[in-house]
Amino acid sequence: MNPDRLRARRLLGELRDLRAAAASLSDALVLLGAEGRVRWCNASALRLLGLAWPRDRDTVLAEHFAGHELGAWLREGGTEPDDVAAPVDPAMRLQVELIPYGERRHLLLARDISRVSRLEQVRRDFVANVSHELRTPLTVIHGYLELLDPEDVPALAPVLNEMRTQSQRMRQIVEDLLELSRLEMQQHVPEERVEMAPLLESLRREAEALSHGKHHVAVEGEGHLDLLGSPKDLHSAFSNLVSNAVRYTSEGGSITIRWKRVGTGAEYSVTDTGYGIPADHLSRLTERFYRVSSSRSRATGGTGLGLSIVKHVLNLHDAQLRIESEPGKGSTFTCVFGQARLLEAP
Repeated sequence: MNPDRLRARRLLGELRDLRAAAASLSDALVLLGAEGRVRWCNASALRLLGLAWPRDRDTVLAEHFAGHELGAWLREGGTEPDDVAAPVDPAMRLQVELIPYGERRHLLLARDISRVSRLEQVRRDFVANVSHELRTPLTVIHGYLELLDPEDVPALAPVLNEMRTQSQRMRQIVEDLLELSRLEMQQHVPEERVEMAPLLESLRREAEALSHGKHHVAVEGEGHLDLLGSPKDLHSAFSNLVSNAVRYTSEGGSITIRWKRVGTGAEYSVTDTGYGIPADHLSRLTERFYRVSSSRSRATGGTGLGLSIVKHVLNLHDAQLRIESEPGKGSTFTCVFGQARLLEAP
């Protein structure tokens, strides 16, 4: 047989195998051509998206789902993977991703994550409920410990002081867990003006109070530039970064709080001359209870939840957290805000 014909037959067989494999996937797979028109979809696309082949050939997907959040996501370009309700069943959650390939072509992937979403909701409810139930007994215990004066029983003074310290630490962990649960359940933030000039001054005072004069604290800010969002949540996030800098910077070190305009928006950053963080830890710093050094974190009073709170607050404000650090030289934590969140000060 002609070699070219053999090669063509082999390629045709491989294409059939690829198409059969794609057709059997449990995830929805949709090939999109120019203008987002459907070129092909597998069987799972009917179950998850309501699309059938060849019935929906050449359908413009963004228009087809015009009244659904999937359509809005497609019209925005689908640049980031997202979690949306399934068009065929609002109770079903889908993780969708748009992958570019070839010239003006895209591959739409949709995966059923309903079970994962339900388990995540169970976890959130459990953490919120347990934290809420722990708050009252811990408050009572801490209250009674405050009534006991170590000077009345000198022999027990070290024990009572340690009990007070650990009781306060447990209360702080519970409060941080409740704060995280609130942020996770929150879908939107208040659209209020956050005046940065007084906020930066407040953060400077907080840093100096925590430092007790042991660090040099500086503020570099553009007072004529404000933010749009939740004053309470942004203050909480910014304050967490400041308190971390104080905790993990040795006496005599410096801490610089900056607020400046950049080309794509604005950045709030906290730079310290502290211990620094090895590169292999940076990607996990926003995980709950993740610690680079357990002994150092406990000694400084950290709960291991501060950066998780920062991450959730920034997500609600369409912002990102950037971390730069070098062991022995210090760290810079930067909150990056887009242009849509900026307001010129009156």
